[in-house]
Amino acid sequence: MLASLLVSAPLPLGLNAHVRVLVADDEPDLRDALSSLLAQEPSLALVGSAADADEAVILAKREQPDVALVDVSMPAGGGPRAAREIVRSSPRTRVIALSAFEDRATVLEMFRAGAVGYLVKGMAGEEIVDSIHRVANGRASVSADVVDGIVLELSSQLRREEIELQRLSARVGEIQRFVNGEGLAIHVQPIVDLGSRETVGYEALARFRSLPPRPPNEWFAEAAALELGTQLELATIERAVALLPALPETVYLSVNCSHRTVAIADLVPLLAADAKRLVVEITEHEPVDDYDQLASSLQPLRDLGVRIAIDDAGAGYASLRHTLALGPDIVKVDISLTRSIDMDRGRRALASALISFADEMDMTIIAEGIETEAELTTLLDLGVRYGQGYHLAEPAALEEPHGRT
Repeated sequence: MLASLLVSAPLPLGLNAHVRVLVADDEPDLRDALSSLLAQEPSLALVGSAADADEAVILAKREQPDVALVDVSMPAGGGPRAAREIVRSSPRTRVIALSAFEDRATVLEMFRAGAVGYLVKGMAGEEIVDSIHRVANGRASVSADVVDGIVLELSSQLRREEIELQRLSARVGEIQRFVNGEGLAIHVQPIVDLGSRETVGYEALARFRSLPPRPPNEWFAEAAALELGTQLELATIERAVALLPALPETVYLSVNCSHRTVAIADLVPLLAADAKRLVVEITEHEPVDDYDQLASSLQPLRDLGVRIAIDDAGAGYASLRHTLALGPDIVKVDISLTRSIDMDRGRRALASALISFADEMDMTIIAEGIETEAELTTLLDLGVRYGQGYHLAEPAALEEPHGRT
């Protein structure tokens, strides 16, 4: 126990006198032992004693001590919280962390919070006094028995950070490669008239070649997180629009676009030449914060003749909000409503309500994800005229067959 080890230590030569010290620890015996130690040292003066983080912060703000001995695990937020608050409210105070455990993670947390010293409870009193003086004179102080652990933890942390930076750098490089057109392919999936089975349009779908393979939505999400989302979307749209001459003149092409990319001035020139054959599907890669701004961004596209579609309608509140706020030309019913709609009254009811709303607002409904003949029949009975899905045709490269008869 620390109380039995605390002994008077002679004042080291050359150290300043009258160092004002605050003690903060939730163990009464330890506080008493430290107070006794400080009382025996003419160069040290105890200015306050606290039992938790709240009390420590209040005393430090009032007394402005030179040094604060702060317990790592005391109540009301612990040592890290107390250290942060003390450093903020009393900038001149230098914090020494006290812990009963050689916990490397705790050491690092206290240093991040502003501590400049770390002592393990149970060490000799002369070491504590010496540490207080060193810290008061502007130097750091760490117990020798935890230095190796701190170095090891810091080395491990730096290595982890280096690995993460390497991973991010590789991801950025791979996404940039896609932006430049390498490893990026466009597949198209027919959108058909459900009654006649004639193709009326195609949806352009990005495919990324990578090892290991990853679905497109993951690449778009990561690109957005790395602030490359709009670049990747524009590259995909440009590649998709280039396919229009290879498609029959009677069909349209639908491309996916987030609200951020819609706001980019570079999008309009990409779509201008064939605007009347293009549909822009607003996706949910990122949440929309300002619908007025989004509507304003869409207006130049509408002025060109581009039609606007809401993707994945019925999948969640965001897609329904898109529909209400933007008044699209086309509403695409999400696969979550289409799947097993022939066997689920709830899905039929929701789809029927969405279809009635679209009819009332003169919007075209397209059902996504049709995978069975029963689903298709039910959708026709509900009044859905257009759809897409594996039952009708799978996505494929343009030179490959697009559908089944």
